[in-house]
Amino acid sequence: MSKLSQRHLLGIKDITREDIELIFETADNFKEVINRPIKKVPSLRDVTIANVFFENSTRTRLSFELAEKRLSADVVNFSASGSSVKKGETLLDTVNNILAMKVDMVVMRHASAGAPHFLSKHIKANIVNAGDGTHEHPTQALLDAFSIREQLGGVGGKKIAIIGDILHSRVALSNIFALKKLGAEVMVCGPATLIPKFISTLGVQVELDVAKALEWCDVANVLRIQLERQQLKYFPSLREYSLYYGISKKTLDNLKKKIVLMHPGPINRGVELTSDAADSPHSIILDQVENGVAVRMAVLYLLAGATN
Repeated sequence: MSKLSQRHLLGIKDITREDIELIFETADNFKEVINRPIKKVPSLRDVTIANVFFENSTRTRLSFELAEKRLSADVVNFSASGSSVKKGETLLDTVNNILAMKVDMVVMRHASAGAPHFLSKHIKANIVNAGDGTHEHPTQALLDAFSIREQLGGVGGKKIAIIGDILHSRVALSNIFALKKLGAEVMVCGPATLIPKFISTLGVQVELDVAKALEWCDVANVLRIQLERQQLKYFPSLREYSLYYGISKKTLDNLKKKIVLMHPGPINRGVELTSDAADSPHSIILDQVENGVAVRMAVLYLLAGATN
């Protein structure tokens, strides 16, 4: 079995293009598995994986849990809301207690950027970053790029516009790293207040006009407005945001070409996307969800191999 260059998946920044391509090839095989009548393989039968979520999550946690069960792993779920973290236990103590139960791999989401990196220096288990603060969300970027490859036959040379709340989005940063490594052209678009000052140093174009971004791109990856991470008001109102940056089916139908519409979810319907856009033939949002399970199966399988 081919192996990844890293023992952990902490961020797209840390892995190579070859790693990404290996994950995609492995995910292709697992996608066939999850579309069979019997959806399970015994690949991780003797592996125990702990899902340690210090931040709320529905889709990502369910996707990882399903991926783990499809691989026949033993799964332990940990949620900070009902744990000793509320009593003042440290991150390291929490995870060491979980590892004392002989866990081989930890899938972790944390509100603090760098938490998985800190952990990887102190414990022996493989770490998968399921989102750390506003830093990275590597498996989301992998499933997004995998979905583009599936739709357009490849990622290299394609024009991808990431639209919305770039400033607070870990998905945006991981996507930029992944798409650039795979040879795509990347543009970010949104209100000036929601675009980080030095984003162009990552080799991306910046556009403030959503109509121009949509005319330019082959794929529009629309991000959620992350109100829960915004301490200040970055725009007058959601209605105003929707007026200038919201995308409707009419907007898509009026373009000179057909583009692919993506969204990492959950969608604020009526804010960044209207329902008729989210449910239109342009949209591959539900394909992203299905691909998420296959890509996460590939990541877990390959990381388990990295320790053998």
